[in-house]
Amino acid sequence: MRAGVVVTAHPGVEDLAVQAEELGLHSFWLNDTPMVHGDPFVALGLCAKATSRIRLGIGVTSPALRSAPAAASAFASLNALAPGRIICGIGTGNTARRTLGMRPTTAATMENFTAALQDLCAGRTIEYREGDRVRDVRFLHTGAHANTADPIEFVVAALGPKAAAVAGRRGTGLISFGLLDPTAWQALHDARRHAAQDTPRDPESRTDSYLVTALHILDQDEDPRGDAVRDATGHIVLSLLAFAADTAADSHAFADRLGREEREAVRRLLDRRGTTATAPDRHTRLYPDYLQRIAPEDRDLILPSLMNTLALVGTRDDLRARITTLEQAGIDELLIQPVIDPPAEMAQLAKLLT
Repeated sequence: MRAGVVVTAHPGVEDLAVQAEELGLHSFWLNDTPMVHGDPFVALGLCAKATSRIRLGIGVTSPALRSAPAAASAFASLNALAPGRIICGIGTGNTARRTLGMRPTTAATMENFTAALQDLCAGRTIEYREGDRVRDVRFLHTGAHANTADPIEFVVAALGPKAAAVAGRRGTGLISFGLLDPTAWQALHDARRHAAQDTPRDPESRTDSYLVTALHILDQDEDPRGDAVRDATGHIVLSLLAFAADTAADSHAFADRLGREEREAVRRLLDRRGTTATAPDRHTRLYPDYLQRIAPEDRDLILPSLMNTLALVGTRDDLRARITTLEQAGIDELLIQPVIDPPAEMAQLAKLLT
């Protein structure tokens, strides 16, 4: 299985990209979460200039954040800096919108956005709509300004069949966050395959599957529930708890599908952040430091059940066996999101998969 890394945009991130390339990692991704992290397109431009081989991805942008022409311009500009190395991840904006206190967009809107980006980034003309006004738009300057000649890889973020079906109809790959269940991945692949049956597909387009998670390799006799493990995986677990807390008042709330201990952790998180599931400003309390290293006082929220569900924790032999199972389920690349010591964690990943 190939290996890659996902980090947040910040000054000096290009140095991490260089280290990832030197380690032989296949891809380097940045989150697109406005108001939480730095701008990924600015940061990825620096990474493009500092590297020569590694693939560079946005994981993921959304039509709820950017218009298709603006997003296409950003991706084609990156493609001019790193020809053929750019990956465009697209989602409904679940986290990026919720951190603004807004709802994500629909799968249908995401599909239209994906189609528009694919066409624009390939130099084709699209119908661009704002309200009742529709205009044909295309790149007016290409070459040095925007590269529409070298292919850009497209992936759709999916946790369920609707988004996976978009990937099938658009002929794209998949990316999923914390989904370590091989059966769930098989369902995503089935939904994509079924949706693609009647859709003409570019034989040169990539349809790879990417899994984003956290990684902690246990030392001999290390406590699998200890502070080091909680710190290494806590950002992934807290992201799920924050989502559950944010949506706890919804009908068919995600929190209702959790076990008793996990629901109690959601309640404690809301209390600890001084908010409620119905407070209109709860996003300002639940999402600060999102996907960053957790505070020591939050370690009790990092339940072993959630660590095992969302992250890869175990001995080298255990992890290699688990990764083999995931590879058999159709996952092409394992992406880790390191927060404790990114260079060391990237090196661990590279060594684990070689």
